[in-house]
Amino acid sequence: MGTALRARRVDLEAVEQAVRAAVLVAGARVVEALLQEVGTGRQGERVRCRCGQGMQSKGLRRTRVLCLLGWVRFERSLYVCPRCGQTRYPGDEELDIVNTSRSPGVRRQVARLGAKEPFAQVAQDMAELAGVRVSRKDAERVSETVGAQMEQWQEAERRRVRFTEPPPPEAPRPIQTLYVEFDGTGVPMVKQEVQGRQGKQEDGSAKTREAKLGCVFTQTTLDEKGRPMRDPASTTFVGAIEPAAAFGWRIYAEAVRRGVFQARRLIVLGDGAEWVKNLAALHFGQGQFIIDFYHACEHVGALCDALFSRDLKQRNRQRDSWLDALERGEIEALIDQARQRLPKDPKAGKDARTQIAYFDKNKEYMRYAAFRQQGLFIGSGVIEAGCKTVIGQRFKQSGMEWTVRGANAILALRCTLLSGRAEEFWEQRAA
Repeated sequence: MGTALRARRVDLEAVEQAVRAAVLVAGARVVEALLQEVGTGRQGERVRCRCGQGMQSKGLRRTRVLCLLGWVRFERSLYVCPRCGQTRYPGDEELDIVNTSRSPGVRRQVARLGAKEPFAQVAQDMAELAGVRVSRKDAERVSETVGAQMEQWQEAERRRVRFTEPPPPEAPRPIQTLYVEFDGTGVPMVKQEVQGRQGKQEDGSAKTREAKLGCVFTQTTLDEKGRPMRDPASTTFVGAIEPAAAFGWRIYAEAVRRGVFQARRLIVLGDGAEWVKNLAALHFGQGQFIIDFYHACEHVGALCDALFSRDLKQRNRQRDSWLDALERGEIEALIDQARQRLPKDPKAGKDARTQIAYFDKNKEYMRYAAFRQQGLFIGSGVIEAGCKTVIGQRFKQSGMEWTVRGANAILALRCTLLSGRAEEFWEQRAA
């Protein structure tokens, strides 16, 4: 073969593919031999039904499972409950293939790809890269099932930590600063998921549902210019399409898991929306809430638009001045100057009064110069980027429409992977 290769008479890629196919077939036969002893013979303890009744063996039944080496066939014992008729295959339970014909290895690889790319692409990549053929529908079903299992796993964890008691004040606090950020972004939905909902379409209808996303990260050091630096690989995500109240407990549990009670400082960053402020006050009242600086800048722009819509030069000049005041945290000065420029007609200045009220209500969350002096982030860029990468890149591709169930399953899957917790999930599942 070496001579042939040197003579360029052999298609190396074809040789690789052929050898791989042969190796996979041989490997599948090895797996079949190993599985023949699983789930057969007398059980160490009597097999019992969920109702508590001892179950009766009904002999062996054949099955087949798609693994990373291809299809394998084997037999395992069937047990039936004489009381309620329920069935069990202890061998399937041992191999983690209950109610599925896909092995854990296949499910893991499909789910990993399904978190990143459209399901049709998953099927293509599994065939090209692993030599395993699954359909687009298989990829969707497996990915959503694994995502739902990850959500159940984390929900059980949230229930455990929800009522965690804070340590005594004298307890050590090894985390310098812990940040919590959350925001929402629209996900395109199938028609039945948005029927009757108010939206931003011209007719008032909706095409999207809001997915809420939260992140937790830590900060220990400053850079050479005194700016805060996020600790490497410290960011974890949680998210779902759900009411704000339910999401509040979701992000709170993640903060507890990440050590909110072991942090010397807790900072909550958000865009100033009412639901964001309400959750910050309810679950993180012991921390400092900061309105994202760039969202506050947008309100300065809106205020100037309302006051100086007919004088562009004055608008730009005043906007620059008030942005400087905002950066210095001088919100009262900004408010006073804006009020002096209000028109006498209350109706004419309605939009400007709305913006002034916004600054007046949120001024304590905008002391940006003081926050910077404390070495804190003042922008919610981490969650803004998260909405684009965690949600946008996977859920908003051309032509995509989701159900709430499917979107939440894939979002749970994606958050688990991007938070570096996938291995933890699979290890606990195997255990």
